[in-house]
Amino acid sequence: MGLRGISCTFIFKVAIQTVVLSNIMAFGEFEIHLQPPPTLVSNMRKTLVLLLLLIINSASYAQQIRSANSAKIYHELCQMRHLVNVLYVAAHPDDENTRLLSWLVNDQHIRTAYLSLTRGDGGQNILGTEQGDALGLIRTHELLEARKIDGAEQFFTRAVDFGFSKNFQETFHHWLKDTLIADAALVMREYRPDVVICRFPPDTMAGHGHHAASAIIGAAAFKAAGDATQYKDQIGALAPWHPKRILFNAFRFGTFNTTTEDMFKLKVGQYEPLIGMATGEIAGASRSVHKSQGAGTPSVAGVQNEYFRLVDGDPFTNSIFDGIDITWNRVGRPDIGTMLDDIIAHYDFLHPEASISDLLKLKKLIAGVTDEYWRTQKLSDIDRIILDCSGLMTEIYCKSATATPGDTLTFTLHVIARAGKQVNLVSCALPTPDGIKVTTIGAELAPDSLFTGTYLAKIPEASAVTQPYWLEQPADGALFHVNERKYLGLPETPDSLYATINLQIEGENFYVKAPLSCKKLDPLKGDVVEPIRIMPGVTLAYSSNLLMAKADGIVEGTLLIHTYGKVSNGSITLTSAHDTFNIASGINFPAGCDTILPFRVKLKKDKNNYNCNLVAELKQENSKIENKTLHLIQYSHIPTLQYFTTATAKVIDRSWLCKAKKIGYIEGAGDNVAQTLRLAGLDVDILKNDDFQNADKLKKYDAIITGIRAFNVEKNMATWIPVLLKYTENGGTLIVQYNTLQDPVTTKYGPYPITLSGKRVTEEDAEITFLDPANKILNTPNKITTDDFNDWVQERGLYFPSKWDEHYIPLFSMHDAGEQPLTGSTLFAKFGKGNYIYTSLSFSRQIPAGNAGAIRLLMNMMSIGK
Repeated sequence: MGLRGISCTFIFKVAIQTVVLSNIMAFGEFEIHLQPPPTLVSNMRKTLVLLLLLIINSASYAQQIRSANSAKIYHELCQMRHLVNVLYVAAHPDDENTRLLSWLVNDQHIRTAYLSLTRGDGGQNILGTEQGDALGLIRTHELLEARKIDGAEQFFTRAVDFGFSKNFQETFHHWLKDTLIADAALVMREYRPDVVICRFPPDTMAGHGHHAASAIIGAAAFKAAGDATQYKDQIGALAPWHPKRILFNAFRFGTFNTTTEDMFKLKVGQYEPLIGMATGEIAGASRSVHKSQGAGTPSVAGVQNEYFRLVDGDPFTNSIFDGIDITWNRVGRPDIGTMLDDIIAHYDFLHPEASISDLLKLKKLIAGVTDEYWRTQKLSDIDRIILDCSGLMTEIYCKSATATPGDTLTFTLHVIARAGKQVNLVSCALPTPDGIKVTTIGAELAPDSLFTGTYLAKIPEASAVTQPYWLEQPADGALFHVNERKYLGLPETPDSLYATINLQIEGENFYVKAPLSCKKLDPLKGDVVEPIRIMPGVTLAYSSNLLMAKADGIVEGTLLIHTYGKVSNGSITLTSAHDTFNIASGINFPAGCDTILPFRVKLKKDKNNYNCNLVAELKQENSKIENKTLHLIQYSHIPTLQYFTTATAKVIDRSWLCKAKKIGYIEGAGDNVAQTLRLAGLDVDILKNDDFQNADKLKKYDAIITGIRAFNVEKNMATWIPVLLKYTENGGTLIVQYNTLQDPVTTKYGPYPITLSGKRVTEEDAEITFLDPANKILNTPNKITTDDFNDWVQERGLYFPSKWDEHYIPLFSMHDAGEQPLTGSTLFAKFGKGNYIYTSLSFSRQIPAGNAGAIRLLMNMMSIGK
């Protein structure tokens, strides 16, 4: 039975990439790899390599297969000794204890994986404006980059991160508990951990409802994985597997301390001379990859204690592996362990190829192991080690980063074996216009001499567009919809476009899956190698995903069209719930064409408003319909990412008045409020340092708004706030959106003292009480009622002030179920001739989502000085 823990190739930069091999199946004359291996590359590397890894574009060599360095090969050999797996369980990306993961993998040479229930799509983003699914995709790949550093593997369940949750009862109100238990049990049956470790306790000490829920789900899955009667529909026919024990890994986070001195203590963080770093230092580098969360973490040297408590399963006294035979004796083959020890004892760091002959003999012994799981796992591992020892590098690339199904492209194949051992390049199998074609090469690879070949490959007509499997359809409530069971648990969609390279070493066949890639030379970065992304024939996108309907139902907008293939005699329609508009007919576009298509349509009124979704669609003469919008994500620390949604814009009524006309906006951490205000007809300037020379320069603005977390991420706020307050005192209106407790550049948020807290109202439908109903903010130019708080998304507000000066007037009271009312969500104060507002309401989510009530309230805030 094959394992499915990882997808494709995980590659270290600076010439220490690794080859992936996996289970094989007959394919014509070839055996090709259908599933990726369960073991991610670990990080036995020199200090210099680790430092370079952190600064080089992570996508630079993402599609090349490269051999490991000698230190890493040694680590791989040591890991071959152990027949044991550990699974760590928590709720979000960056919840995992990277110090413990790094120690298990790099000091103990234990295969270790992290199961994150969510992909972090409900979090915040300090890098850009991505929220929701897009942020979850970013955080997924940040997690995969972290795993490349600490060497662990990665799994997920289908849970959607719906934002902060105060307790597990609220969490399970959104999540389908049994479905997630089944997902976790499926991972346990496939990965077969002997020890499961939960990061959080199942109670309020977890600090987050998702955290506590992860402990509850982990403990339930621990039992369900070993019970063949449980979750048959979700898990299928996978053989039951019961881990030996499940532990709670206690922690100290701020004011939370779950450790006690009677717990089992484990010393971790030891120095690893083969890497040149301590595992605690590796952990800091790993966690610091979570850049979207601002999770930069110090790399701490020195030994420290980890604390554990038994949750379920067999007790332990001396080791978390008590009672588990982690050697080859486990499968009745001590002879394999003895031979492996001898190979390790004689391993030559300068000549790893000297071990190949003995490794081939060892492989024959492993092939005779009767335990199917460990035989499959260790055969995959030893194949990788042998190829690493050979110094293999292979890549197959073209000049184009995108293709459509049916395209034929010219690829260059490079293969080199550099370790001085004879390697024969037998053949290469590629998809071609005539089907899968096996090209016999029959070349003897001279040591350190590059083989180059040129081949045609056709992208199969049935190829799906490149996107994450969990985003192929909209989420079903708080669960991602996954069409195929084989994808459950995987961190990303497996690569389906590759060449199969057949190599021979000492008469033994090896089959290497080389991804079809694009390789270009960048003047600043050098070689940039990335996967080929499969595109639809056409992509459609509105210039804005929000459209404003006028009083008579007229909606104006712009449709952006890009062709990846040729369009013949096409037509474009926009469809709402009650109308279909043909906005273009008889159109013909060549491939690679960009077109801007303005439109003006008149909607029918429904229930006294024009609110609806407007879906765009292009239909060609062959009846093929295209309706996808491309979402492209590009950051230097993760690969280029893309996903598609149906080409849709939300239409909302202009159900508000605004007396303010010109707005100054200070960007914070990733929100789209300024863009939406522009769509609403306001003149919005993004303010920069030159705008703060004096307050008089700001008097042209009717209101100035600071983006969320501006006091955390804008380093100039300490010098800007005195100018902003002078602008306010002179008669301006200053609106400060919420900030967090994490490293503010100044705590002078307003004209009078404000003390922030971590308090929030997470129930988006929490009841609202108006504390000052006559306040101008609630009455002009729009009359605000409790109806304006309907249909909010994810939360009411966060990081509410807990204390404030008596000059401030609180406007609202709200609370989550069972909690005391919070009155700090919005504070108003007169200051000099002007008006100051501090608001922790989540406008950054409501405004871009087109929530009319939130827009009306913000319009009143901006208009108060008029």
